[in-house]
Amino acid sequence: MFENGEKLRFSPAHIAGMCLLPTALLLGLIRIDLALLPLTGFLGLCAVAPFFPRLEFFLPMVNQGKTGRKAVAITFDDGPDPVSTPILLRLFSEHEIHATFFVNGHKAARYPALIRRILHEGHTLGNHSYGHDNLLMLRSKEILQKEIVLVQQELEKYGVLTHAFRPPVCVTNPTLGKVLHKLGMYAVGFSCRAPDAGNRWVETLSARILKKVRPDDIILLHDVLPPKKELLPIWRREMEAILHGLAADGFAVLPLAALIGREVMSKLPEKEAKQ
Repeated sequence: MFENGEKLRFSPAHIAGMCLLPTALLLGLIRIDLALLPLTGFLGLCAVAPFFPRLEFFLPMVNQGKTGRKAVAITFDDGPDPVSTPILLRLFSEHEIHATFFVNGHKAARYPALIRRILHEGHTLGNHSYGHDNLLMLRSKEILQKEIVLVQQELEKYGVLTHAFRPPVCVTNPTLGKVLHKLGMYAVGFSCRAPDAGNRWVETLSARILKKVRPDDIILLHDVLPPKKELLPIWRREMEAILHGLAADGFAVLPLAALIGREVMSKLPEKEAKQ
């Protein structure tokens, strides 16, 4: 069930199960093959719905802001990267805006100077699992929790605690909500993206984003290095074009916490960075 303050409400997965499974039982009493229809429907929902985070099928996800303003937040997945992340940080400094980086733990451990720079320049960090296993939601609850906890422990070295988790490829499962609740975290999705295949498809990326963007959107991008060298300058131009385009269209770029009205990251009291 979803937990929201003191209130508990059933998730769409619970509701679907409570409707379809008894229906299958009743139909089975009439004719056994009829029971397969609602059962197949339920299994199909469980298989497909997690790929659409805005459905919040298994657990609540923060997919959009609630400012009511013409504002957006920009988020990046899969970094940090020693080449592409500094390019973004320079752009953000020039435009005086702040982003949220959902980092992979093994990269955070490999590039500590980049993590320190991200924090020093006023950006926030989110948890994007340690190894970015695309099949993580098919693993056991223990493996899922370990993948999240390892990132939390890595970021503690810099005196911060992130409260936001974005699942790899934004797919969820029935146990993720329980794991996040235990860790005092919540899930973050997105409401605006243009599929870029991990920065493999960067041509016209800005045009695709600017065509879709709406007030209170959480924009999802990637700060990984494009696989081909010739794509790097194109990617940089597209990133800058997104920032210029948002400004030209009258969008304010807010920190994620300001857009969603919820703390994304906090500093640990009396905690010194270990690196």
